[in-house]
Amino acid sequence: LPPRLLLVLLLLAPALAAPQERGLIFNLNAGELCLQSLQCKSGCCQHDSGLSLARCVPKAAENQECSPKSLYGVYYKCPCESGLDCDADWSIVGSLTNTDYGICVDPND
Repeated sequence: LPPRLLLVLLLLAPALAAPQERGLIFNLNAGELCLQSLQCKSGCCQHDSGLSLARCVPKAAENQECSPKSLYGVYYKCPCESGLDCDADWSIVGSLTNTDYGICVDPND
């Protein structure tokens, strides 16, 4: 194997072998730095601006601001918790710029 690939596999092995434990790259707790929502236990990696560092945060609760699922995996507003829908106007431009904000609502109400 190429040395770089071997290094990546060695770094990922502990995180993949123990998915319930906190890892260095995956399964990160709220407040920890992230690059992608897949790294966070909550499933949301959020930043305040394009220049700020992103951190893992809880998903949006009912009546909180939200974003629909993003192509990038990093959000200005997190998607809703399980069972809730993000009531937002969807547009191609908004989806590319991650500005399709809405409010989390219970679809059963």
